[in-house]
Amino acid sequence: MESFDIDDIDLRLLDALQQDASLSNLELAERAHTSPPTCLRRVKRLRDAGVIERQIAILSPDKLAPLLGHGLCAVAEITLDRQGTEMLDAFELRVAADAAVQQCYRVSPGPDFVLVVHARDMPDYLALAQRLFTSDANVRNVKAFFSVKRSKFGAQIPMPPRKAPSARSG
Repeated sequence: MESFDIDDIDLRLLDALQQDASLSNLELAERAHTSPPTCLRRVKRLRDAGVIERQIAILSPDKLAPLLGHGLCAVAEITLDRQGTEMLDAFELRVAADAAVQQCYRVSPGPDFVLVVHARDMPDYLALAQRLFTSDANVRNVKAFFSVKRSKFGAQIPMPPRKAPSARSG
């Protein structure tokens, strides 16, 4: 990536978007203390640079439970038998492509990967485990922890302290 500077206006925009990505350009500009044209231009620049990867809706599992069931959320620690770059990359690509895998982290020390996975029920989790772990001869160990309650869920990256805006700027 080319050299990319982020200033206080960009930080205010990013902070506001992390809190509510559905804000209109006018509302976002107001929260970031800048003009609407500047806001639009800067958000486009942040998207084009890949700083803003994508915008999504975060759904409430509790509100959906009456319609879809509660399902299972598991945090799984995966240790591979062989940790060569090619083997790590191959496993990572395979699990990241599976819709049941919500998050995938390559970690160190300890296991090689930590995954957050979702399944409809235990038979669905068993099918997922067979598909992703058991069928892979390179998976040495799987330790799964099943969530009994979601206490916090977030995706915000903390923004550094910013100078207070003096007036609308562009």
